[in-house]
Amino acid sequence: MRLRIGSFAVSLCLAMGIGSEAVSQSNPWTRPTLSFTGVPGIVDMPTAHQMQDADLTATLGFVDGTARTTFHFQITPRLSGVFRYTAFGDFFNNGVDYYDRSFDLRYQLLQEGRYHPAVTVALQDFGGTGVFAGEYVVATKTFGKLRATGGIGWGRFGSYNGFTNPLGLFSDRFKVRPNQTRGVGQTGRLDTSHWFRGDAALFGGLEYAVNDRLRLGLEYSSDNYDLEQTNAGFDRSSPFNFGLNYRFRNGVDMRAAYLYGSTVAVQFSYTLNPKKPRRSAPVLDGGPPPLLVRAPGAAANLGWTQQDGAAENLRDQVAQVLAADGLALDGFSVRARRVLVRFRNPTDTNTAQSIGRIARTLSVLMPASVEQFEIVPVSGNGLALSRITLNRSDLEELEYAPDGAWQSFARARIEDATTGDLTADLSGPATPSFTWRIGPYLQATYFDPDSPIRVDVGVEGTFRYEPVSGLVLSGGVRHRLSGNRGETRPSESVLPHVRSDVGLYAEAGETALTNLTIAHYFRPGKDLYGRVTAGYLETMYAGVSGELLWKPVNSRLALGVELNYVRQREFDQGFGLRDYDILTGHVSAYYKASNDFHYQLDVGRYLAGDWGATLTIDREFANGIKVGAFATLTDVPFDTFGEGSFDKGLRFEIPVSAFTGRKSTNSVSRTIRPVLRDGGARLNVNGRLYNDVRDYHQSDLQKQWGRFWR
Repeated sequence: MRLRIGSFAVSLCLAMGIGSEAVSQSNPWTRPTLSFTGVPGIVDMPTAHQMQDADLTATLGFVDGTARTTFHFQITPRLSGVFRYTAFGDFFNNGVDYYDRSFDLRYQLLQEGRYHPAVTVALQDFGGTGVFAGEYVVATKTFGKLRATGGIGWGRFGSYNGFTNPLGLFSDRFKVRPNQTRGVGQTGRLDTSHWFRGDAALFGGLEYAVNDRLRLGLEYSSDNYDLEQTNAGFDRSSPFNFGLNYRFRNGVDMRAAYLYGSTVAVQFSYTLNPKKPRRSAPVLDGGPPPLLVRAPGAAANLGWTQQDGAAENLRDQVAQVLAADGLALDGFSVRARRVLVRFRNPTDTNTAQSIGRIARTLSVLMPASVEQFEIVPVSGNGLALSRITLNRSDLEELEYAPDGAWQSFARARIEDATTGDLTADLSGPATPSFTWRIGPYLQATYFDPDSPIRVDVGVEGTFRYEPVSGLVLSGGVRHRLSGNRGETRPSESVLPHVRSDVGLYAEAGETALTNLTIAHYFRPGKDLYGRVTAGYLETMYAGVSGELLWKPVNSRLALGVELNYVRQREFDQGFGLRDYDILTGHVSAYYKASNDFHYQLDVGRYLAGDWGATLTIDREFANGIKVGAFATLTDVPFDTFGEGSFDKGLRFEIPVSAFTGRKSTNSVSRTIRPVLRDGGARLNVNGRLYNDVRDYHQSDLQKQWGRFWR
C-alpha cells in the first residue's frame, strides 16, 4: 500500500515536470513549513501564515501506517487550496485498503504586522468523505527566531479536550455537529450544516528557527484521532507533538516528528513557484538577428521594384532565415512601401519574441523603401490570428531606448487578420506539410477505489497531413505492451455509460485506433473563427463536431458555440460503432482577467443527455505554466451521479520549455479527477479554437512583449 501511494506521488511529480529549483534562504521565515496534513503548520497543527503567492507544493508523509499525499497551491496571496489523497491500509478491518480524497480551503483574514499576528480561517475536508473534516481559526506571531501559534478548531480540531462551542451564543444550531463521516457515495457534497458546529477546542505551539534551514516545533494538538483509534488501533497517549524540519537548497523539505506519544512520522515536500523561472535553465535559442538601420535617403530608392522576380527572391530569403529560427513562412507579399509576412511558430511559446525576430529579419532583408511591416501569425491549423503592423522607422528609433519594449508595443497596431488590403499573393513552405511520429506512450487513470493509479504503457504512432492551409487530416494508433487500466471495477452507474466503462475500453483496446479525423479551420468573418471536424474523434466516440468562436483581437472576452453529433465506439476501438448516439453541445464564455486568472463557463448538454454548466478557473503564468480547477453541476441528482456527487477536479499544464530552456510548444498536461463518472461528461475533440486563437491577441502579446527585443 505504501509503495503504491508513493509511486502515485512520484508519478504525479514527474508528470508535472518538477525539477530542482534554488530557493532563497536569506530569511528563515521566507516560506512556512508544512504540517502532516500538507498545509502550513507546526507539526500536525496548522499555522496562520500562507505560502508565497503561486507556490505549488507536493508532499508525501507517512504517519502510523498511513500515507498522505498532498498538493497545496497558493491561489492568491491570501487564498490557498489543498487536495489530499490518503492511503489508510485496512482501515475498516475488512481486508481492503481504503483510500480517501479530501479538499481544503484556507483564507488569511489578516497578514502579520509589527504589532498583530497573522490570522487565517480554514475549511478542511469540506467536500470529501469527512475523515479529515474540521474547521479552524488560527493566529501566528513571529518574534525574531521564534514563532507562536494559537487557534480554536471544530470537527477533528475540536475532538480533544473540547468545550461548548462559543458560537452557540449566536444560535443553538452551532452546539451540535452532525455525524461528520459521510459515506463514499456521498463524497463531494458541500455539507455546510457541519461547518463550525459542535464542540470546539484550543490548539497551539511554538516554532524555533535554528538557522535558515533547520526548524524545531513543539505543539499541543486538539485532534483526538478518533477514527484512527477506533478503526486502526492508533495509540494516542499524549496531546504533545515534537518535530524538526530541514530545508535543502533545491526546494525539498524533510520533516521528522514524534507524534502523540506513540509514533514516529516522516514527510518530504517539494515547492516550486511558476512565477519564478528556473534559474538553471540554459539559453539555447541563440541571439536575435541585428536590426539594420537604413542609411539617410535610402528609403527613396524604388529601383528594386522594377527587377524581375524580386518578390520571389525576397520571399525565399525570408523563408530561409525564418526556418533557421524555427519559424515557418506561410505566405508573403511585398510592395514598394509595405511587406506582409504570414508565419507559423511550431517550436516556440514566446509569441512576442517571434514577432520581434521577424521584424529584425525584415529590417535586414527588405529594401530600404519598405517602411511598414505587417506580420500575421497563423495557428498550427491554418487560422490567421491577428495582424501586427510595425513601422520600420519606429524600430530603428527604439531598439536601444530604455523603455523600447513598452514604446514599441504602444506604437504597434494590432488588428484582426481579416482587416487591411494587403494579402499574401505568394505562398510559403508551411503547406503542404506531412509529419509523423512513432514513440512510447503512457496513459494513467487516477483514484480507482482499489488503486490510486492505474497505468498503461505501449507504442503509439501518429500522423498529420495538411495539403492546404486550414485542411488537416490526422490520426493515431496505439498498441498496449503492459498495464492494468483494464482492471478497473465494472461500472454500476444508472446513467448511460458514456465514460464509466473506461476499464472495458482499456481491456479490449490492446491495439486501438485513438483517432482518425479530417478537420477544416476557417475564418467566416471579422472576429470569427470556425472549425468542422469529422471522423473517429476520440477513443470512445465518432461523429461530427462543429465550433464557432467570436474573439476580437483587443478584447479579453470571447464567446463560442459547439455542436456535436456522436456515436459511441466499440470497446476494441476499431472501426465499429455501438447503438448509443447523442446530440451534445455547449455555449461557452471565456474571460482573461488582468491578474493572471482565466475564467471559462460552458453551458449545455453533456454526453449522458444531462443539462448543466461547467465553471473552470485557471491561473496562467508568463512562462506558460497553468494551474486550475473545474466543477460541473447538471440536472443529474447527486445520488444518481454516484460517488463524488458531481464532476470536479484539478488540472495543470507545464510547457517543456519552462524547464529545459529549449524552444518547444510541447507541454505536460494532466487533469486529476477524484472520480470519473458519467454525469457532466464532455466530448474530447482535438483542435478546439480558443486556446490557439488567443495566443497572438492583444492581451497575451502584451504580457510577453518584454521579450520583443530578445
